Amino acid sequence: MKILIDKNPETLEVENIFETEMNRAAEVVGKIYGAENSEVSIILTDDKTIHELNKKYRGIDRATDVLSFAFRESDEPKILGAEFETLGEIIISLERAKVQAEEFGHSFLREIIFLEVHGLLHLLGYDHIEEDDRIEMEAEQKFIMEKLGIGRAT
Repeated sequence: MKILIDKNPETLEVENIFETEMNRAAEVVGKIYGAENSEVSIILTDDKTIHELNKKYRGIDRATDVLSFAFRESDEPKILGAEFETLGEIIISLERAKVQAEEFGHSFLREIIFLEVHGLLHLLGYDHIEEDDRIEMEAEQKFIMEKLGIGRAT
């Protein structure tokens, strides 16, 4: 799976290890779910920007940690002859991730990768609205994080 990582605002500072590990996580998820020839856009942002997006698209007037916008659910036409499928876009708040990492007692990098995995699962069709779906999605997240060798204390 190919990921395109961008920052909004562009002034956000992100360590190189984040991009390396985010690419590794995407590759693992792509292999597990047969989405090796897929592409995902990931935007790393701040609480202000994700708050605006959360309010605009979900009607929720607060910042959140991650938003996923799946293109599979839309009326976007397939590109004939394309070598890959664009699954969608994931937006991650670095500010929210940092706070959550401190709250949960693990590294900032671990939280970013977890949020990426969470977003990727949404793009692949998983959800957590119903209890059964939540349990299934949490099991998938745990499975992927174990495959990545990233535990809670990492």
